[in-house]
Amino acid sequence: MKKLFTRFQEIVLLVSGWFTSIMVLLIVFFLFKEGIKIFGKKPVEEGFVMAVHPNNLVNSISPGMCKDIFDGKIENWERLGGRSYPIELATLEDIGSLYTEEEIGSEMEHLDSCFNDYINKHEGALISLPKSAVSSSFKGKIISVKKISLNSFIRGIEWFPTSKPVAQFGILPLITGTLLVSLGAILFALPLGLACAIYMAEITNKRTRSFMKPIVELLAGIPSVVYGFFGLVVIVPLIQKVFHLDVGETALSGSIILGIMALPTIITISEDALRNVPVSMREASIALGATKWQTISKVLIPYSLNGITTAIALGIGRAIGETMAVLMVTGNAGNLTLSYLKPIRTIPATIAAELGEAPAGGMHYQALFTLGCVLFVFTLAINIYINFVTKRRRM
Repeated sequence: MKKLFTRFQEIVLLVSGWFTSIMVLLIVFFLFKEGIKIFGKKPVEEGFVMAVHPNNLVNSISPGMCKDIFDGKIENWERLGGRSYPIELATLEDIGSLYTEEEIGSEMEHLDSCFNDYINKHEGALISLPKSAVSSSFKGKIISVKKISLNSFIRGIEWFPTSKPVAQFGILPLITGTLLVSLGAILFALPLGLACAIYMAEITNKRTRSFMKPIVELLAGIPSVVYGFFGLVVIVPLIQKVFHLDVGETALSGSIILGIMALPTIITISEDALRNVPVSMREASIALGATKWQTISKVLIPYSLNGITTAIALGIGRAIGETMAVLMVTGNAGNLTLSYLKPIRTIPATIAAELGEAPAGGMHYQALFTLGCVLFVFTLAINIYINFVTKRRRM
């Protein structure tokens, strides 16, 4: 009976392990399945095309060029390889204001004629029109908007997924913002966390340790939105005042808040690793004449480095994946900057802020899943690197 019960436990554990592993793989598969759909698509507003005068020499434009045209930064076709004509923009709304209701038709049945008339009269025209308005009699030339590629997605510097008529999917500012805040958080939390762990494990007495440990562990249970409010009320005004900034929502604010949030993880795991060092190693070090600090720095820390490395990995994971607190204190501005005193935007904050408003199945929705894939790759790469360093040290 006892063997039967033991066998049953083994089967339950086996099934649980396989079920968990399969679920994780399915989640990753779904993430990448949705994320890769955006590549190869044209970032033009769904159901619309771009057209120019039939004599225009330009056959294709990039999303960045299109945005510069509509922002007024490019005003002549000559800059795009065409003839020297001023660019004249027109959209569906413009046609509605330029032509009467009788000319367009009560049900827009003559819309194609209006677009034909406009594009024939304006050699520098660039119009965004519905595909339904492109009939066999349409005399304009449909130009191609370059498709979204992995290179343009990663290296693009503008993130405007809802801009019309052409969306901008460039995540380089989001990548730099995420790495900037995460690096700052670890540089802030690691020295403090390790120092606190050493104090609790090797210096303080049992009574103080029993008082401090529950407090540190309690910090890990505080919701991230509470940390965000604390940062918004205390950290942000302080940084704004100290550095004389226009706004205090900066990468530095996010780094400090994330560093505080990562402290409980780093302290708890590092302290456990230090306390698991055999007593014989402490005694041997002291017997050889080493001081307390020499024993800590030369014996205990190197021996427990694997546990400390794990604490760092979990701390980095917490910093990279945090959403709400970062969203509240970093300004949520997609600036491509390496300064800690500028507002930035991170990948998790972007996903949290925009996913609820993105139409399911649309390009914006797929782009957010692609951001999730990038975040997953970052976290996986960090874990693989830390495991590699740990195994190499053991060898």
